[in-house]
Amino acid sequence: MPLETPAAASPPTRLILYVGKGGVGKTTMAAATAVRAAALGHRTLVVSTDIAHSLGDVLQVELGAEPAEIGERLFAYEVNVLDEARRSWGKMQGQLADFLKREGVTEVQADELAIMPGMEEVAALVQIRRQSRTGQFDCIVVDAAPTGETIRLLSMPDSLLWYAGRLQEWRGRLMRFVGPLLRNALPDLNVIESMTQLAERTKELRQDLTNPERSSYRIVVTPDTMVIKEARRAETYLNLFDYPIDAVLTNRVLPATNAGNPYLDAMLARQQRAMAEVRSTFATLPLLEAPLSAEEPLGLSALAELSQQVFGDRDPTLVLHRGATQHIERQGDGYLLQIPMPNVEVTRLSLLKRGDELYVDVGNFRREITLPLTLAALEPGTARVHAGMLEIPFSAAPAAMPAAGARR
Repeated sequence: MPLETPAAASPPTRLILYVGKGGVGKTTMAAATAVRAAALGHRTLVVSTDIAHSLGDVLQVELGAEPAEIGERLFAYEVNVLDEARRSWGKMQGQLADFLKREGVTEVQADELAIMPGMEEVAALVQIRRQSRTGQFDCIVVDAAPTGETIRLLSMPDSLLWYAGRLQEWRGRLMRFVGPLLRNALPDLNVIESMTQLAERTKELRQDLTNPERSSYRIVVTPDTMVIKEARRAETYLNLFDYPIDAVLTNRVLPATNAGNPYLDAMLARQQRAMAEVRSTFATLPLLEAPLSAEEPLGLSALAELSQQVFGDRDPTLVLHRGATQHIERQGDGYLLQIPMPNVEVTRLSLLKRGDELYVDVGNFRREITLPLTLAALEPGTARVHAGMLEIPFSAAPAAMPAAGARR
């Protein structure tokens, strides 16, 4: 059914993005959150940006590339990134391809070179921005692609702005040196204008996506070691780009009861160890749990029941946590990593770095932190705790001293 335009200006749309490793249940959690939000009276849109869509399967409805009403105050759709990419980039791509052909590039090569890397990610961002600014929805819940693709998607505004800036610099130099007739013969200047406009739109969305009062990222994990490792990487890179995380949701948790079955009891013991790791790794974030059920939660009724188990009486559209779980800032020739660790006794703290993993031991507890590439290549210095923050300086390792008698 067509959406009605609100008579008065609406408050900013709330954005909630579920991220995590493929197969952990992001789609189910996003759908359950949307069902709960709509039941509480919020006009809610749930959208999938994953190319391998399964949102319609979970909701048990047929979804298209435009929002469709599937329940009271509940809308859903699956982004067709290829169509959106053609809509956002198609004209520019054609102009650039024509220019390359005139320069002697073969037709096939020109068409390939005119495809800008990352346009699918930009297309998904453009779709989210468009829907968030219609004023039709109080809340948009995003079922994001697997972690790596999502981090690439969320980094695209910065990458696109950098790319557009370089193009503008190139254009400015070119316009100073070419004559009026040649300027008119350069269709790629129109491409630069269009690219700049697209970059500005993604810049606006970047401001929305990093606003902790408007956007939240919720990491979905299962009680499995490899999943938790990837969740740590997601936490690191979300913090690196200033995207606010407000919760971690552990899915498919077994009930803590002795089943009397060796296989099930061993699985429960493994899960309990993994749950302890989740609590230690994400100690500063709210931890939500979704139980493992005998039947898949498919359809609106089952999703409503699941959302009740996860959120209880809470409104899932509220901000569940404020504040970064990590912060990195430049400090001289190195960097300073800051991690909230209230009530930690510095005398019981030790550090160990192996590759891109930093192990922080506090008494009998160990927290593993995945370092971004910038810090992974450096060495940690002496850590200190200040105002409830663990502060760790990173700098390049000192050059090795030459051995005695060695030539210099």
